[in-house]
Amino acid sequence: MVRCFHAQGHVISVIGRRRPPEARRGNVRQYSIELTRTALLATALREIVRRDGRIDNLVFLQRFRGEGDAWQGELEVSLTATRTIIESLASQFGRRRPGGAIVIVCSNASHLVAEEQPVAYHAAKAALRQMARFYAVTLGPLGIRVNCVSPGSVLKEESREFFLQNKPLQKLFRQITPLGRMGTAEEIASVIAFLCNPASSFVTGQDIAVDGGLSLLWQESLARKAAGLTHPNRSVPRLKP
Repeated sequence: MVRCFHAQGHVISVIGRRRPPEARRGNVRQYSIELTRTALLATALREIVRRDGRIDNLVFLQRFRGEGDAWQGELEVSLTATRTIIESLASQFGRRRPGGAIVIVCSNASHLVAEEQPVAYHAAKAALRQMARFYAVTLGPLGIRVNCVSPGSVLKEESREFFLQNKPLQKLFRQITPLGRMGTAEEIASVIAFLCNPASSFVTGQDIAVDGGLSLLWQESLARKAAGLTHPNRSVPRLKP
């Protein structure tokens, strides 16, 4: 996401526990802060506005990865921090039309069950989806658009090697995903960038699934497909090469 915005010439502030390598680029500044440290977070937000002026976009990609109570941690990192930042900066968006944009990275676990994720993850993602809708309505008069992006399984730097070396898993994604492959981090970032662009100036309150069409499939059909079973009434369109 930082690389994508940097290529577009944005001035970027990154708030997070870890320092990404992109933070060494020009026009990118890193604030190494635990999002649960409310006082430090508030200080950083004031510094960003003082230094760079009014903001154009906010993008939220965080989730809880610490130790301790996973339920409390997920709610604080995913929900409370998001609310705190939005409400602290809502009045600091630029006044130019079509206004600013807020994008929250969500998940299809907001309305489906991913058994590999805990209940806290599901509850937080569902709440973020509704939070985006709430702020889309309440911040709309300020010209601020608020949307969600829900990625599917994605090839990203920290997981790329695992997926590329797992041939059966690659075969499964080709089989069950309508577009026949996994997505990439760059493709997710491009959709987020679009929602931060004036080209999407009349889009707000939406949750856009970026998963190659996987979430369109009925669970029973998906299970049959993965198991190599065919429904007797299945019709297969004949496509010309």
